[in-house]
Amino acid sequence: MSGPPDYLLEVGEAVARILADVQALGPEERPLLEAHGRVLARDVVSGVTLPPWDNSAMDGYAVRAADIPREPVTLRVTETVAAGGFATRAVGAGEAIRIMTGAPIPEGADTVIRLEDTDGGVDRVQIRSSRDVLKNVRPRGEDVVAGRVTVRAGTTLGAAQLGVLAAIGEASPSVHRAPRVAILTSGDELVDLDRFEEVRAGKKIVSSNSYALRALVRAAGGEPVYLGIAADTRASLREHLARARDCDLVITSAGVSVGEFDYVRDVLRELGAEMRFWRVRMRPGAPLGFGLLGGTPWIGLPGNPVSSMVTFELFARPAIRKMCGHTRLFRRPVDVELEEPVALTAELTHFLRAIVTSRGTTRADLHATQPAGVAPAAHLTARLTGPQGSAILTSMAHANALLVVPPTRPQVAAGETLHALLLGEDAALADEFAL
Repeated sequence: MSGPPDYLLEVGEAVARILADVQALGPEERPLLEAHGRVLARDVVSGVTLPPWDNSAMDGYAVRAADIPREPVTLRVTETVAAGGFATRAVGAGEAIRIMTGAPIPEGADTVIRLEDTDGGVDRVQIRSSRDVLKNVRPRGEDVVAGRVTVRAGTTLGAAQLGVLAAIGEASPSVHRAPRVAILTSGDELVDLDRFEEVRAGKKIVSSNSYALRALVRAAGGEPVYLGIAADTRASLREHLARARDCDLVITSAGVSVGEFDYVRDVLRELGAEMRFWRVRMRPGAPLGFGLLGGTPWIGLPGNPVSSMVTFELFARPAIRKMCGHTRLFRRPVDVELEEPVALTAELTHFLRAIVTSRGTTRADLHATQPAGVAPAAHLTARLTGPQGSAILTSMAHANALLVVPPTRPQVAAGETLHALLLGEDAALADEFAL
């Protein structure tokens, strides 16, 4: 393992170095429903045209516009065509065919008069309004044209995309493979939940990182592969790391600092890994490591629960998303107005756990009052979740955002503006309050 830099990297530089060594994984075909949330690896060209025929956009009567020079006008009804059926004859002069939504337009017709504008009988229909002349006909190929790209590579497959692919018969789309992400925690004091009695006895603590990181990997689009909890020995670390041979990314938690029993970097060096860096100018999470283990990226997260989750969010999540084929890798920052002052001492980039809320008005109201083309101002406010110690995991559980405090602003007064990264379900709001 080559020596790491003898200085602390800025957060942006550290992220860039990680992403430079991470690539989108190759394609695989997946059954359509299993492809939900995955990223399309190849363009999909439709083999069919949709709709395959001109069809009715309304329940009503298919007629010729030439037969409705005025209203009212009475036409002879020759038959009824339901969705899935076809007319048995063309629409002739003075004739109408009753038609249901989605049914093919009969030959000769160019208009569908909606049902509510008619007085219909069994054999005759009176057209009371001509407002629908030359309307309510969905043309063939309005949605999809055979031979054209229907869904492009790089698209994340949501419900609408799955519907389109189903409609054109794409039963097994080619998507980027989801990365298998090995997760290893270490520490003699840690146990899994099956040994909780030792926690009750005051002898051990639960490895909360083991559970949080697996959930975070899954939420980012990866497949977590749990390697267990290694003891604070080189032999145990080597044994556990050997289980990661078939994985695309290795994430360790703890053991990358400078403590007497922090052996992760030493063991990686023994295994021939190449260290890229191991310190970042941030809090929490400064002792972050990154390298390549036999060509497989390794990210060494700190052991403190908050530090582990924050550094995962900033460094591991973008890496996993890039492996999944995403091009949008990061949370979109939003402006927030502080509800309380923030005072820090260390000249580092701080990521504080915060609760971001809208300031007394709906998002629709904000957009309605905002000039066209102008991004909304800081209509979101933020307050801290409380004490910000890196071992206070409940501060993450209560937060819906990370408040970003740059090293140049250690003192920020209430009412001033900072950036925040919205997390979880609230992250979708960032698009509405984009910078």
